[in-house]
Amino acid sequence: MNFTDTLTALVPFSDDELNDILNHFTMKSVPKNETLVHQGKICKYLYFIEQGMGRSYYLNDNQKDITQWFFGTGKFMSSADSFFQKKPSLYYLEVLEDSIVYLISKEKLDVLFAKYPKMEKLGRLVITEMLTNVVNKLNAIQFQTARERYDYMLAEFPDIAYQVSLGHIASYLGMAQETLSRIRSQDSSN
Repeated sequence: MNFTDTLTALVPFSDDELNDILNHFTMKSVPKNETLVHQGKICKYLYFIEQGMGRSYYLNDNQKDITQWFFGTGKFMSSADSFFQKKPSLYYLEVLEDSIVYLISKEKLDVLFAKYPKMEKLGRLVITEMLTNVVNKLNAIQFQTARERYDYMLAEFPDIAYQVSLGHIASYLGMAQETLSRIRSQDSSN
């Protein structure tokens, strides 16, 4: 689903509203492995991934990267607290494959929020989805087995095994790479 279709599926914008909104976004082709935001820097943009895959991650005390979240095609991507509160990001944002994104600054987004009540509705829907996903992930890590977390991830990101390294997936699920390999080998033997 392209950016325009995603917007109109969430909120019924008129053609004039939609054209004006799209004029506030910039389309950009981003090559694989490009870092969009560095930990400790302010996230200046909200990104919509029209095609591709991204992730947020942080470096632990041993400088090992830990994936916090994946962002697939048709999803918004940002370090939300940094973007909305203009404070240093706790995370890196990285593109995992060649991608097409639409981006908008906080200032331009605020203009759209002030101009169109429907944009505020869109913002609420997107933030609600992000918050729900975070709560679901926390619940999965706290209350589910490794197998259940893996199955939950596949339901959320069906093609992820073809897009992302096993190391990134294992760190996202909060498990050792060996545990993930065992789960995956059980699937292939069934």
